[in-house]
Amino acid sequence: MSERASSERASSERASPGGLDVERIGSWLEQHCGLRPPVHVEVIAGGRSNLTSVVTDAEGRRVVVRRPPLSGVLASAHDVVREGRIMAALCASAVPVPEVLGVEDDAAFTGAPFVVTAHVDGVVVRDRTVASQLSVPQRAALGRTVVDALAAIHEVDVDAVGLGDLARRDGYFARQVARWSAQLDAGSDRPLPALAQLGRALAAAVPEQDGLALVHGDFRLDNLIVDLAPAGAQVRAVLDWELATLGDPLADVGTLLAYWGVPARDGQMASVLIPDLPTALEGFSGPGELVALYAAARGLDAAELAERLRPYLAFAWFRIACILEGVRVRTVAGAYGAMGDPARRETALLETLVPSIGERALAVLTRPGPLGFDHELT
Repeated sequence: MSERASSERASSERASPGGLDVERIGSWLEQHCGLRPPVHVEVIAGGRSNLTSVVTDAEGRRVVVRRPPLSGVLASAHDVVREGRIMAALCASAVPVPEVLGVEDDAAFTGAPFVVTAHVDGVVVRDRTVASQLSVPQRAALGRTVVDALAAIHEVDVDAVGLGDLARRDGYFARQVARWSAQLDAGSDRPLPALAQLGRALAAAVPEQDGLALVHGDFRLDNLIVDLAPAGAQVRAVLDWELATLGDPLADVGTLLAYWGVPARDGQMASVLIPDLPTALEGFSGPGELVALYAAARGLDAAELAERLRPYLAFAWFRIACILEGVRVRTVAGAYGAMGDPARRETALLETLVPSIGERALAVLTRPGPLGFDHELT
């Protein structure tokens, strides 16, 4: 990219932070949400799918606006209008979600559809820097509240809340494997033989669906806003419903375990998927404890649950690898803004991390028996 082009692009990004035309979004929010212009837009760092921004009006009122990436949008992905529908339906349920204040499906306003939600106060435990500020008891309390939120999602009566037609009710695992295999083919710019082999192996090892539930699709600690009051941790909002669908709840359990990893304890080093994950720190619940908590919350047998989780963990790693590959490609293409040193370091990490996840998942999928939480997640 030429120096002139870089300068023009930087100027455009300042005028439209987070892909939002400040003047147009301010006018829309004044009309639909009662905010008072001028507004200030602050992009929330960390997200690598849809772009999320906090918008503050002249009186200090805050809302959150979420829109698709600036480029690299794949078919059926990044549907913020659908996200808005799901969160609005869940507002009357036991699942904590931000209140939906408005949805705009006309891209004319600011270049893409967007959803507006209330701003929820709390903490997103996104990395070790945040987690290191928590006490060991606070880290321990997070495991239970995280699992309680996941169980609440899986207990939702989808017909009662109006989400019974969100997706097909059968064949979830096979459909998901096919979907992410297609996303990988469409969204990658390099050969990834281990991931391709993993996709084929998963397609040949489809487990019997464990009932029907609302599946979040990307349930992990940094997609939650939590209240860490001295009285105890509590999830105040579950975020990022982009991948939510109807299907097998054990897929969400696999995703939680894949991102959680094995925290440090008793002098042993942690083993986590990505080096900066917060759950690497001592004090967080171990993966076996999370499974026991989930089983208790839903009235399941923990040992039987462990017997069934192997393909779900392997699928979670497959999906994560496909997502990370998409992040790498979109970052290089400039979908999240100009490439600075942090973005370069991230893409360099993903160059090697993505194929290694495929190899790791293949090894786990082909082993027999129940998961060994403290060694197979390492």
